[in-house]
Amino acid sequence: MRMSQILNWIFIATIASTMVGCAETRVDYRVHLTEPSEFFLGPEDVLKVTVWKSPDLSGEVTIRPDGTITLPLIGDVPAAGLTANTLAKRISERLTEYVSSPIVTVQVKEVNSYFIYVLGEVLKPGKYPLKSYANVMQGVALGGGFAPFANKNKIKVLRNVSTGAAGHEEKHQIEIPVRYDDIVKGVAVPGNFILLSGDVIVVP
Repeated sequence: MRMSQILNWIFIATIASTMVGCAETRVDYRVHLTEPSEFFLGPEDVLKVTVWKSPDLSGEVTIRPDGTITLPLIGDVPAAGLTANTLAKRISERLTEYVSSPIVTVQVKEVNSYFIYVLGEVLKPGKYPLKSYANVMQGVALGGGFAPFANKNKIKVLRNVSTGAAGHEEKHQIEIPVRYDDIVKGVAVPGNFILLSGDVIVVP
């Protein structure tokens, strides 16, 4: 998995649709045009946790659907949404109560949490589990490319985002418009951005 490119965040705004019957709300979101430098963990990813000189505390674990893993001594540890390095630091901090100066490493053995959906006027619509990051046009290619009557300039990427303060977050679905012709010309805003896990490409 390629993780070496630097984040290139672009801030843009769109209209987010909430529950049926609710008023539309303007939500800020951000996309990136290059792959994140580190992979963000998610449910079903398989990890190898190694605690130096402590084989009884080491082993392979799978992130559960609730986003946590369970380790000896310290129990449940939140993992989803973190990088492997950040998770290693969290585990090390929790272990200091039991182990003197623990040295912890976390390796990603299997990536199972990254997937996208490609729907609408494509040749092979469906859900696509991926092992590396993909951008919008790569996602369309995974869906077999455009069907004969596809409207290439009215593509939408549906994305779930969280708004509000920590502990009081609300989930919203937003629509990110994509114009194929603009991407080809190199003038698209936001551009041929990297897809997040769970993104849905809709080609009308």
